[in-house]
Amino acid sequence: MRILLLVALILATLPSAAQEIVQLPKTADTEINWENPEREFFSQVWTTQVVTNVSQPTMEVFRPSSENNTGTAVIVAPGGGLYALSIVNEGNAVAKWLVDKGITAFVLKYRLVPTGADGTAEVMTTLPNVVLEKAGELLPYAITDGLNAVAHVRENAAKYGVQPDKIGFLGFSAGGAVTMGVGYGYETANRPDFLVPVYAWTDVQPVEEPKSDSPPMFIICATDDPLDLAKGSIALYTSMQQAQKGVELHMYAKGGHGFGMHGQGLPSDTWIQRFYDWAVSEKLVNP
Repeated sequence: MRILLLVALILATLPSAAQEIVQLPKTADTEINWENPEREFFSQVWTTQVVTNVSQPTMEVFRPSSENNTGTAVIVAPGGGLYALSIVNEGNAVAKWLVDKGITAFVLKYRLVPTGADGTAEVMTTLPNVVLEKAGELLPYAITDGLNAVAHVRENAAKYGVQPDKIGFLGFSAGGAVTMGVGYGYETANRPDFLVPVYAWTDVQPVEEPKSDSPPMFIICATDDPLDLAKGSIALYTSMQQAQKGVELHMYAKGGHGFGMHGQGLPSDTWIQRFYDWAVSEKLVNP
């Protein structure tokens, strides 16, 4: 009996064998060379689980039960300066919350700047202008991965049990820059139906004039963001508002940067519920 209990406990701690991973096309040859393999680990620098050295874009699928399925899909792009992905706090934990609400979630691993053994330590010890330069060189490929993710979900909407006109894109920080890039670079087949940039990194992806058929947008940030990203989120809101596009902004007084699903005992902890309320009011989700 003890042996059986031990085996059961070990199996419970192993990753699920039922993971549904989608491999996205790796379009366009690049001059970027990934010498090290993709790696997932707990970053002591960021005190969270991360993924680095993504060279092959993929998505993990999180499905709600058939009884709970609303038909809405959200592609989730974690942040990490384009050097890493905060895969739990801004990825899997978000997906699981959405699934509880009947939303099918796809956690996107987009291509990243090649790094050594610990990309999080590397980005913290690299000069900011160098980080921005390397991130800027990589961003177009990450945006392409985001656009391919939208196209894949739409092409396979029936397979995933989602409606092809209810596919959203939600991203944090660098993933928010990818979200903005997707919003500026889409064509008919890969146009997202709504966008959710969360403390988007507008230094690497500047605010542009929205397209004539730009989808509605829900923007999240904190005034005290230490990377001074509140200004960019306000500029993003203003660009949408002046173009008379659907937009909502939640600028929390406190929250800092990178809060994701990590509770801090602040109003910003409820940002994802506010997103859900907005999505319901916009008829993007039928509860």
